[in-house]
Amino acid sequence: MKTLGVVGTMIWDTIDGRDAGAATVEEWGGIGYAFAALDASLGEDWQLVPIVKVGRDLAPRALPFLKDLRSLAPQARFVEVPEPNPRVHLRYSDDQRRCEGLTGGVPAWTWAELGPMVLGLDALYVNFITGFEMSLATMQALRHAFPGPIYGDLHSLALGRDPDGVRYYRKVDEALAWLTCCDVAQLNEDEMRQMDAEPLALAARALGLGVGAVCVTMGPRGVVHVSAGDFSHLGWAGGNRPPRGTGASLVKTALVAPEGGALSGDPTGCGDVFGGTLVARLLGGTALEPALAEANRMARRNVSYRGATGLQQHLRGTLQGVPA
Repeated sequence: MKTLGVVGTMIWDTIDGRDAGAATVEEWGGIGYAFAALDASLGEDWQLVPIVKVGRDLAPRALPFLKDLRSLAPQARFVEVPEPNPRVHLRYSDDQRRCEGLTGGVPAWTWAELGPMVLGLDALYVNFITGFEMSLATMQALRHAFPGPIYGDLHSLALGRDPDGVRYYRKVDEALAWLTCCDVAQLNEDEMRQMDAEPLALAARALGLGVGAVCVTMGPRGVVHVSAGDFSHLGWAGGNRPPRGTGASLVKTALVAPEGGALSGDPTGCGDVFGGTLVARLLGGTALEPALAEANRMARRNVSYRGATGLQQHLRGTLQGVPA
């Protein structure tokens, strides 16, 4: 069995305005959406190893969520810490726009903590759910020491936090350094604008420094990839990183639009479902554009579900409809 380490943060979501006239909803979110997508999409030769800190106040609620994942590695569990678990209050004004507030927070990972935890893993999925999961220095140490593929969803690096917890877009310092810690990097278009005034040029520079692909999601319009000419997938996990091949200096870019028309529903977690599906397919050897198309499809399926609990069954098609 191959092992995928998953770095991120479990979030307890409080959601208002998602459904007209509905009461406030509380449920698991954050990296839970990615866990569900990975559980639904990884091949049977892969297991999930969570590298996630959970606050003691919500740890008893988090364990049942984890145990419901069929691809979970034996004995795997969250790391319980005494600090309060992060909680997010989402207020939707329409299907796409929302105001987000973050309270609580577990300590960032240090390299001294992460180093032993990634030994022997075959690949890493790193999702900056809060943006405070680790420092750039720790991420660079991870990149230097870890020989397997690293998929990075960098989105909340572009979010600051006011004293009252409200999130806002901010410029990402040392954006190129963050990107080059990843074999494949994911952001949405608003976040990518915080990385550089010329985001496509930034992505091209990252490719020249060894990044395979930068994927920029655009909600219902799909995803644009900027990728190296020799990049196809991450199916080499468990072996040695392949040398740069013929056409490595070329830059490919394309829009991969989702199939089907506009959807009405809950967009919460769509980016995390997209990323979890994409990395699973790339690790399985699927080429980039077909993998992006599948990630689009699963993100669309997520729109018709509420929350992360049980989402993996819905994404597999074994659970129909919306849970009560």
